[in-house]
Amino acid sequence: MKVFNLLLNILWLLFCGIWMSIGYLIAALVCFVLIITIPFGIASLRIAGFVLWPFGRTAVERPDAGTGSVIGNVIWVIFAGWWLALGHLITSIPLFLSIIGIPFGWANLKLIPISLMPLGREIVRTDQGFGGR
Repeated sequence: MKVFNLLLNILWLLFCGIWMSIGYLIAALVCFVLIITIPFGIASLRIAGFVLWPFGRTAVERPDAGTGSVIGNVIWVIFAGWWLALGHLITSIPLFLSIIGIPFGWANLKLIPISLMPLGREIVRTDQGFGGR
């Protein structure tokens, strides 16, 4: 399974991972420049790494996430999340047009929830199980 994930990740990186990761890096830079939004920039960098190498990893809710994460996610959706989610949606459409691209199209769609609500989530390996501990 690890070899299969490695192959999928390499193909993903070449076809769409690098481009989507650049979108998250741009969002992170904007957040860092605005200073008050540095926590959003950190979340965006975390997702950029996930978008570069998604197969074999998943995003799970953190049990200690609270009201601050909910409020932060609302702000995130308004200013950055919607266009990142739209990027995943638009990228998935041409991928679904070929049989080889279907797994990558699904991967793009599975990244939409974390692109909309990144705060209060952590990225774990799928062989670790949920919770990452």
